[in-house]
Amino acid sequence: MARQTPPRLLFVAGARPNFVKLAPLVAAVAPEGGRPLAEVQLVHTGQHYDEAMSRLFFDQLALPRPDVNLEVGSGAHGAQTGLVLERLEPEVVKRRPDAVVVVGDVNSTLAAALVAAKLNIPVAHVEAGLRSFDRSMPEEINRVLTDQIARWLFVTEPSGVENLRREGRPETAIHLVGNVMIDALEGFLPVARKTAALAELGLESGGGARPYVLVTLHRPSNVDAVETLQPLVEGLAEIAREAPVVFPVHPRTAERMERFGLGRYFCGAWNERGAGLRMTAPLGYLEFLHLESRAAAVVTDSGGMQEETTALGVPCFTLRDSTERPITIEVGTNTLVGKDVAALVRGVREALAGRGKRGRVPELWDGHAAGRIAAILLRDLAGRSV
Repeated sequence: MARQTPPRLLFVAGARPNFVKLAPLVAAVAPEGGRPLAEVQLVHTGQHYDEAMSRLFFDQLALPRPDVNLEVGSGAHGAQTGLVLERLEPEVVKRRPDAVVVVGDVNSTLAAALVAAKLNIPVAHVEAGLRSFDRSMPEEINRVLTDQIARWLFVTEPSGVENLRREGRPETAIHLVGNVMIDALEGFLPVARKTAALAELGLESGGGARPYVLVTLHRPSNVDAVETLQPLVEGLAEIAREAPVVFPVHPRTAERMERFGLGRYFCGAWNERGAGLRMTAPLGYLEFLHLESRAAAVVTDSGGMQEETTALGVPCFTLRDSTERPITIEVGTNTLVGKDVAALVRGVREALAGRGKRGRVPELWDGHAAGRIAAILLRDLAGRSV
């Protein structure tokens, strides 16, 4: 007979972008102050292991405290994936969820999908079908394998649907629902813009923001070798002669810059013209979103920021040769510059002058993707036998 009790959903998060994507999903099935439509269990694998930053993200995103933290920490890809497999399996056996929900493309995503599949528990993959077609990226392997395991494939853009069809996934499994990252952005942007992030960094002028550039870098292909990282930093320093460049530094990148002696390019405060290249510690989600929304340009190698800048109408320059999010180029604000520092400097200067790419917001990036996902999951699980 059909299920009478609410289904039990186990959500798995591994890194900070996962938390952002999970927040609207959890709210959709267990609204604050409303009747829960499902029993929510949350596992933090600890792939992102900075306890203070993790706690801040959970607080800012109004996420419930995780039921368990696997504390796998950093490490080589195989070791990290193996630890999640080893530590997650007994938790899933104990908790007996009706479905496991994974997001994105980090090692925890694939490991959680494998655990569920071996225990015959159906998997929902949020952000399915994205492909860079670059198998040298660990995330690409995670995406492809997770999509072969998952029963529900929740897709953000039309290219994902076509990719999954080519890979032989059944039409009944593929659902074009929009982008939960944009759900979070739309939901939290009004609050984010009330933070003091701009004032604390000295970026306010006459009641508004001075034109500035926001930077993030963390991919090994960009930061692990001095012959790659130094030219990028030198390009940013060239831009910083004309405008403030804010660089919240990922711990991995900070370690590499210290090792390579690149601190000489950075300043502790803006110069007399209000420009310079300035490092900050990692920021909370709300503070970072505030900075991103007001920036004249963003320079990044992050996947999620390509999407967020497209939704915000902020020109984005991606330091990669390929992207798994082609809609951000086709209709959005994103431009791939690879490691071409001259192209990066030219593009950012154009954006600072108000001539950057603007684009438009893709269809279904309307802040309601999580509701669509919840409706499909709950409908399908309600029809299962108990």
